[in-house]
Amino acid sequence: MERFFKLRENGTNVSTEILAGATTFFAMSYIIFVNPAMLSQTGMPWGAVFIATILAAVVGTLVMALFANVPYAQAPGMGLNAFFTYTVVFGLGFTWQQALAMVFICGVVNILITVTKLRKSIIKSIPASLQNAIGGGIGIFISYIGIKSAGLLQFTSDPGHNIILDSGTVIADASAIPELVTLNSAPVLLSIIGIILTIVLLIFKVRGAILLGIVGTTIIGIPMGVVDLSQVGTTASVGQSFAELGTTIGAAFGPEGFVSLFSDPSKLPLVLMTIFAFSLSDTFDTIGTFIGTGRKSGIFSEEDEKTMETSSGFKSKMDKALFADSIATSIGALLGTSNTTTFVESAAGIGAGGRTGLTSLVTSLLFLASIFISPIAGIVPAQATAPALIIVGIMMLSSFTEINWGDFEEAVPAFFAAIFMGLAYSISYGIAAGFIFYIIVKVCKGQGKEVHPILYGASALFILNFILLAYL
Repeated sequence: MERFFKLRENGTNVSTEILAGATTFFAMSYIIFVNPAMLSQTGMPWGAVFIATILAAVVGTLVMALFANVPYAQAPGMGLNAFFTYTVVFGLGFTWQQALAMVFICGVVNILITVTKLRKSIIKSIPASLQNAIGGGIGIFISYIGIKSAGLLQFTSDPGHNIILDSGTVIADASAIPELVTLNSAPVLLSIIGIILTIVLLIFKVRGAILLGIVGTTIIGIPMGVVDLSQVGTTASVGQSFAELGTTIGAAFGPEGFVSLFSDPSKLPLVLMTIFAFSLSDTFDTIGTFIGTGRKSGIFSEEDEKTMETSSGFKSKMDKALFADSIATSIGALLGTSNTTTFVESAAGIGAGGRTGLTSLVTSLLFLASIFISPIAGIVPAQATAPALIIVGIMMLSSFTEINWGDFEEAVPAFFAAIFMGLAYSISYGIAAGFIFYIIVKVCKGQGKEVHPILYGASALFILNFILLAYL
């Protein structure tokens, strides 16, 4: 173990790595509750997503441990699962099978660009301010979904935009005004308790605060009448969950997946743009996590980053880690879940001293053991998981500190990238807005030549997509 993981060389030991692995698991294990709750809204069986989530986390994290030897854990990512559910399926009208097919292609694309210099070109093409804006914008998006899931918002039609027919019939505008609900129902009060509980645990730096917040809120919900213990075991047993897995495993390659995805030529631009959005979000979420946590800890040195920027193949730790991340995405899609990505919560284990793949190995084993909690997982209410969404969103907002908001030329594209993600309820639209306004700013300043051709090409594809959506 010492020789394989090079513990002494990395200034760590077995006990420290085990503790770090457990810390990472408890920091991110909320995903086994949240991901099935989110993806099952698309029609996917809850039990199947539950098992797929765990298996994707186990396999992805094992690859990170044994191939890259770095202390990062993987699982279906927050933000990407929201994009899968709310944008791709609900917004664009794709089936969940088609969405899985696109996620698989995204993984293959990321594998290809990881083993070539194309990945380096994409990374270099997007300015740091936009990369940070994308990360922070996803945080806004996730937090908004969490607040909605908590039941804290209600939507009322705007009377000023009603349509009055000749018959006198009033048709409310499809758009609505969000407002705070009346705080007088048990579910709403439980959501508030859950948010406060999770925040308090985090402030006191309790290990596994997010998971403990979910468990604590669920327990509190029992006497409040929100959680019904009679439902224990009625959602999906371990055996039933594995049986349901047969519905999603390989569904990306079935007639309702790849076959139907490319059967309509008119939708091909939309399909390509969606895959592009999946890949872009996944890539920069991972890059940001690696750079943001790896520099301070010494896991990825500046020399390692320079090696990554100037070479192809697997000559650096980050190259191997990115390859592990890409492989996990395709494996997750085969099993039946949205993009599997590197979790920023890995920083919790790194903070506990984790420096090698042994940390990741421990995390993966704990995920595997978590399969056996499925009989009780289904009783966890949305009021318990919603605070997790909000808290993760808060954590992701830290990316905004890297943006120079005092520089209007930098602030404009960053603003549109971040705000459009939340207000337009779409990660891809936020990325599109950021790219387009970045180009506008640069062209107006006479610095159009400084914009990388990849950004021009991507923006053109986004604009084409908007045109197609307007007239199809």
